[in-house]
Amino acid sequence: MNAPPPSRIEPVSLSLYSSDFEAFSQALGASFERYGFAVVADNDLKSELVDGAISRTKAFFALPDDVKRRYHIAGGGGQRGYTPFGIETAKGATLKDLKEFWHVGRDLPPGHPYAQYMPPNIWPTEIDGFQPYVSGLYGGLDEMGRRILRAIAHYLKLDDQFFDAPVKLGNSILRLLHYPPIPADAEGVRAGAHEDINVITLLLGAEEAGLEVLDRDGRWLPINAPPGAVVCNIGDMLQRLTNHVLPSTTHRVVNPRPERRGVSRYSTPFFLHFEPDYLIETLPGCVSAERPDRYPQPITAHEFLMQRLREIKLV
Repeated sequence: MNAPPPSRIEPVSLSLYSSDFEAFSQALGASFERYGFAVVADNDLKSELVDGAISRTKAFFALPDDVKRRYHIAGGGGQRGYTPFGIETAKGATLKDLKEFWHVGRDLPPGHPYAQYMPPNIWPTEIDGFQPYVSGLYGGLDEMGRRILRAIAHYLKLDDQFFDAPVKLGNSILRLLHYPPIPADAEGVRAGAHEDINVITLLLGAEEAGLEVLDRDGRWLPINAPPGAVVCNIGDMLQRLTNHVLPSTTHRVVNPRPERRGVSRYSTPFFLHFEPDYLIETLPGCVSAERPDRYPQPITAHEFLMQRLREIKLV
């Protein structure tokens, strides 16, 4: 008898990272290899930091449109500051996503050569405490991402610290997302079906439902993470590096049920990236006669990013 299709992705507790790293690595890696996604329960981010950042996110998006647009950097590819509603478009889609967002990136040491790729952050002056709370959340998710990458490296039979240097000053982005209320006649969806560009994405559980993952049987699987969990998924850069051993899975954010159309949805994905000059070259251990190398031509992380940003109409 065939096994029934899964109804959810089983969570893996982050507490195992310290108590049983082998078990954590194997459970996490198996979830990534099966779904391209994992649900990491029992995150150790301070609740006051998360709550403080999210409350200030909501306060910013409640500002008048003309105030928010002062922080939109024309020609900046959305790398920093505010990107207005109705700009980003999923790869291959014709309708724009129904969202607006704010981007925070890494603060570099003065005079660092990566400044040509990673502009300085800007901060809204209207929201008290926005910078320290949001910067703190960036740092917390960045550190959690490094731990998850160590578990991934272990699962792939690499040195546990394999990813430490490539992401140390990675071009990582914290996106503060607002999906406004949806009118009944809205065209498009909150986020069209897409895959992420980066290495891995870490996403704090949203208050409102909507995130769905395209499973291998063609069925959309809702992701409703428990409180205190982080949803993590493989991005296209890591899919390419691992020759699809770890897949970058299509996902979307669907519009709410009629009774929830009048409610905003907020989300805080952290897109963890390699350093701009890191060469994405297929790992030898992920190539075999049964799995030939799909990407014999390597590409730098920055070149790959630029290709994809053009495809989603941010540059």
